[in-house]
Amino acid sequence: MTEAQIKTEITFEDFKAEVLNDYRIARISRECSLLGRKEVLTGKAKFGIFGDGKEVPQLAMAKAFQNGDFRSGYYRDQTFMMAIGQLTIQQFFAGLYGHTDLSHDPMSAGRQMGGHFATHSLDENGNWNNLTQQKNSSADISPTAGQMPRLLGLAQASKIYRNVRGLEEFNTFSNQGNEVAWGTIGNASTSEGLFFETINAAGVLQVPMVMSVWDDEYGISVHARYQTTKENISEILKGFQRDEDNNGYEIMTVKGWDYPALVETYQKASAIAREQHVPVLIHVNELTQPQGHSTSGSHERYKNAERLAWEAEFDCLAQMRHWLIENNLATAEELDTIDNEAKKEVLEGKKAAWTAFTTPIKEEQNELVALLNSIAASSANKVFIEKYAADLAAIKEPIRKEIITTARKVLRLLVNESGKSQLATWINSYTDTIQPKFSSHLFSQSAKNVLQATEVEPVYDASSEEVDARLVLRDNFDAIFNKYPEALIFGEDSGNIGDVNQGLEGMQEKYGELRVSDAGIREATILGQGIGMAMRGLRPIAEIQYLDYLLYAIQIMSDDLATLQYRTHGRQKAPLIIRTRGHRLEGIWHSGSPMGMIINAIRGIHVLVPRNMTKAAGFYNTLLETDEPALVVECLNGYRLKEKMPTNLGEFKTPIGVVETLKEGTDITIVSYGSTLRIIEQAAKELTEVGIDVEIIDAQSLLPFDLNHDCVKSVAKTNRLLVVDEDVPGGASAYLLQQIVEEQNGYRHLDSQPQTLTAKAHRPAYGTDGDYFSKPSVEDVFEKVYAIMHEAKPDKFPSLY
Repeated sequence: MTEAQIKTEITFEDFKAEVLNDYRIARISRECSLLGRKEVLTGKAKFGIFGDGKEVPQLAMAKAFQNGDFRSGYYRDQTFMMAIGQLTIQQFFAGLYGHTDLSHDPMSAGRQMGGHFATHSLDENGNWNNLTQQKNSSADISPTAGQMPRLLGLAQASKIYRNVRGLEEFNTFSNQGNEVAWGTIGNASTSEGLFFETINAAGVLQVPMVMSVWDDEYGISVHARYQTTKENISEILKGFQRDEDNNGYEIMTVKGWDYPALVETYQKASAIAREQHVPVLIHVNELTQPQGHSTSGSHERYKNAERLAWEAEFDCLAQMRHWLIENNLATAEELDTIDNEAKKEVLEGKKAAWTAFTTPIKEEQNELVALLNSIAASSANKVFIEKYAADLAAIKEPIRKEIITTARKVLRLLVNESGKSQLATWINSYTDTIQPKFSSHLFSQSAKNVLQATEVEPVYDASSEEVDARLVLRDNFDAIFNKYPEALIFGEDSGNIGDVNQGLEGMQEKYGELRVSDAGIREATILGQGIGMAMRGLRPIAEIQYLDYLLYAIQIMSDDLATLQYRTHGRQKAPLIIRTRGHRLEGIWHSGSPMGMIINAIRGIHVLVPRNMTKAAGFYNTLLETDEPALVVECLNGYRLKEKMPTNLGEFKTPIGVVETLKEGTDITIVSYGSTLRIIEQAAKELTEVGIDVEIIDAQSLLPFDLNHDCVKSVAKTNRLLVVDEDVPGGASAYLLQQIVEEQNGYRHLDSQPQTLTAKAHRPAYGTDGDYFSKPSVEDVFEKVYAIMHEAKPDKFPSLY
């Protein structure tokens, strides 16, 4: 029996109590918005964006929201979070102040501004909670409509759990696929392409998704006439409405101030999505925004007097109050009492949050002041140090920047004094304690992070044949799908034809269309499918056909997936594997090597660059035993090359963050990755003929890179370094050079200038000659190495030119 069915038979008094409690929650939420704005304007908080004007529809949504359901929303859903019991007044203000203690701000531990809501899918050790026994909110992000792709995956997970056999034991993630994914968005943000891409994809996939559009006619200051055709999103989406002959959406419209109609609408939407797995769009119109868009400005600047008067009358709380009185559910005096109690409760919660936020910082302030005064007593710079201590002590509401800045400035005054050691120890201890509050959990800190995985080498025997490399991938995927019932793969051409390079040949026929699936041409939502399903315990592999197409999805990867563990302080994860292929093809949009852009945009996701398909397969095997997201870039020109077929398919593992020396040498170290290594290996043979002995190192993974610092060990032997890749100048090669020379202190061992050899700054022109004149060739590598050796030993290696 569902929660909705349990609640169908209640007495009038129970009904009255429930409705009045809804009003109480809405009033508390409104007071939080009003007082929150004041906290920003008085300087206690940096910025505020609140849910005032959207309270009543969020109450209705909360009533239909059940355990196991997921929300993927935007930054105005505070009333909803309060209504499902996942946000207190004190937590609301802790988020506004940026409190770095997760016990006070469980949404993000101060890493996101207020209004960004999340529940804890993981315990403190990074292990999954029972998601079916709690109400879930995926962690919000600020980029408008950025929550949409993830929403699709959260909904699709229910379809997978309901229809794929072998997942019966995953009952802590789903109750037979009965969960609904609830999306929210502002009307103006429906103009974003991500909204339309997701709406279309959900209609195709037929997943249990309820999409709410909060419509207050504006996007910041810009009216709907500039945002949406016909100024009406549900009107222009009518073509998505399902009928007797075609799948599609159920589309509903409801006024945002009409409490009973809203409750009825959301109950209907929940039943349709939950039972039939049909997506629903609810257009909630005639909403208001009493304080304007945010604390950065006033809406009186762009709304006329008529609109402001209408908003005052049709404020959803004013209308709910009127409805309660009109239907004899409460008197004006009773509601006034609730209003006054809400104000008092919010004020007390705000004070408690501020005290909890400032107390530890003031303790740190007092500790440093005492230390400075103690050190000053025996210092030649006593007067100056005491002045620093007094200035710090005088700050009534200090921030940590002011504390540590003071300490570091005083340290300069002690450079030749005995007190230096004591203060330096304090600074280092303070930094070690405080820095992680702002920096931890970019990657998993659980026992299943990628660094815990150990290498298992491929095994070969007398029966191991040389085969097309794609077959190693194909047969390894077969082993994966057999071993992991929760694993699935999807992308453009991934299903029916077994991907464009036949690495999935026959897999759909064997494992079914839900586990090996074709997807439309929509890279952002392919990523979103993967993120959402991974957040619900599945192990998806999202395939982007070519590396260059990843640009369509880079925003979702960067803003959502890469930051997920970080922005939830390790309380949510999405161990998504992104599969793609690149390097050494032709043309502007199929050359496939924009690695510098990628590694600098997606810190928080591992970037793996295997040189062959056995290495790639090993990465997939490794990742499925870990709990972190990664991008695997297969070599596009390697599928038909010959590789031996391992006998331990699905079991061998390529280590992450470990380089491999392909050839030892004494004269120069060359570091590279992917397809370029084959060119370097050929050049190395030719260099041997003229007396130059090259050491070749395969990076294997760019994020992380060479955790054992094997590159610098090589440079210590050869005393020369060249980094080669296909990216543009200053791209991934510059990153690798910085890692070796600076991070690994390789500069200490260099007898020659460290150099890079990259592609040209432009993209490759079409055709074989385009590749040759755009990216490093065998001759380029040969001549670059020869020139380095000429500079070092001109007598032995006279100039070529």
